[in-house]
Amino acid sequence: MEDAFEERQKSEEAKYKLDQEQRFKARSRRNKLLGLWAAERMGLAGPEAEAYAMEVVQAELQKPGDGDVAGKLAGDFRGRGVAIGEAEIAAEMERLHAVALEQIAGEYPEALDKDHETVIGG
Repeated sequence: MEDAFEERQKSEEAKYKLDQEQRFKARSRRNKLLGLWAAERMGLAGPEAEAYAMEVVQAELQKPGDGDVAGKLAGDFRGRGVAIGEAEIAAEMERLHAVALEQIAGEYPEALDKDHETVIGG
């Protein structure tokens, strides 16, 4: 009986770890997509757009939270004279979050390491 309990506990811990990893990957992906979206609206392309997208990803890594990412974009838009407000930024963040989740699920359909096998296979 204790073995079944321990196995279930390990499975729950593995699921939690997998969920956290996927959540982190999805937020990072969403922020990159958001950065590319914003870069396009500011007239950036190619390497400049990619560099800006990475700035957006880094913004959340330095200070986690949607508010800081949205604030960065809003400030950058204002600085470049682009008329995109916080409501539009928030809507795009939400839309791109769904896109990022779908992309991550497609890219990581299997266990990321051995302690995820119980969740994926079970």
